[in-house]
Amino acid sequence: MNHFAPDSGERPPVACDMSTAQDTPAERLDEYRRLFTGFLVGRERSAAAIRFRFRADPGIEPWVRDLAARENACCAFFDVAVTRTDHEVLWDVSVIDDAMARMILADFYRLPDALAIPGTAGG
Repeated sequence: MNHFAPDSGERPPVACDMSTAQDTPAERLDEYRRLFTGFLVGRERSAAAIRFRFRADPGIEPWVRDLAARENACCAFFDVAVTRTDHEVLWDVSVIDDAMARMILADFYRLPDALAIPGTAGG
């Protein structure tokens, strides 16, 4: 989890860099497609954050934690948290107070639509 203090002046660059990732962008998108298609049950957003909600089936929490950590590694301006309730795995993402960061977060929220996942439009 990446925590930056908004009042400290600490601002990670607003850039996504997969140059050190073990997977390619195409492989990452395919992984999102599989996760969203099989397990996404909902999503929410506010002005400053988004939440993806997944069924808490066996193996989903570690998968979401791993993917969230890899996403945070390439997009350091994301502040991520993965938690679990009895029935859902929650992936929360917020960003620094920056217009470009908010635009990227909005695109991330729309990723299920962009990947054409049935039944996930809206929000």
